[in-house]
Amino acid sequence: MLSEHRDEEAATAFFKQTINNNGFPDKVVMDKSGANYARLANINLLLILAGVATMIDILQVKYLNNIIEQDHRFIKKITKPMMGFKAFHSAQATIDGIETAHIIRNGQLSEENIPAYKQFMALAG
Repeated sequence: MLSEHRDEEAATAFFKQTINNNGFPDKVVMDKSGANYARLANINLLLILAGVATMIDILQVKYLNNIIEQDHRFIKKITKPMMGFKAFHSAQATIDGIETAHIIRNGQLSEENIPAYKQFMALAG
């Protein structure tokens, strides 16, 4: 069972690792997670006490993850009937191919004069 204390510890570890890997953010967009908001508010308080002029903008969107889930729903629909993958690299290659075909089909990567199958072959090669 998770407690508020454990959630804040997890958020602290996550933000520490993220800031070390990617640098200090200007803005953070997240869902309505209370632990993440509390930790970012504490970081902003520490920035104020340290005399840093810039703070992290915190934007909360209640249903942020639905957009991402809707975009990846097609992968779930294709891979669900499969019996599973025996190795990670085969799963990765299959999902990469499915995503590439979907991107081309949606016109996100298309060039006007090149057919979709030639675009796919150029990317897969």
